[in-house]
Amino acid sequence: MRAVVQRVLSASVTVDGTTVGAIDSPGLLVYLGVTHTDGPDEIAWIARKIWALRIMRDERSASDLDAPVLVVSQFTLYGDAVKGRRPSWTAAAPGPVSEPAYDAVCAELERLGAHVERGVFGADMRVESVNDGPVTLLLER
Repeated sequence: MRAVVQRVLSASVTVDGTTVGAIDSPGLLVYLGVTHTDGPDEIAWIARKIWALRIMRDERSASDLDAPVLVVSQFTLYGDAVKGRRPSWTAAAPGPVSEPAYDAVCAELERLGAHVERGVFGADMRVESVNDGPVTLLLER
């Protein structure tokens, strides 16, 4: 499982002209990618890591500040562009595997106490954000 985590001042996801998820205060924007072997251990680990990372201002975590989290599914995090000019997506899990994992990460974040906003799995989304810092980290397990 891979996640790109950005500290943001605000972020939103729009699908077909309609905002489907938004955070309007400092929080985290998370792009989440799932591979074929991801299971409950990876889901629990990445949710805990996202919620507890001390990347907010003054070395605090989203959990310390009760900061919102916007999670966007992002299969392209498993794109491989080493050979040729066209990326390969074979490392990305297919929808029937990755959608339940995406939902489980969001649910685990909520169980931990996060206010979670979401994109729409598999949709063509427009993501807007105001990165703060900028702070961007790649998590992988």
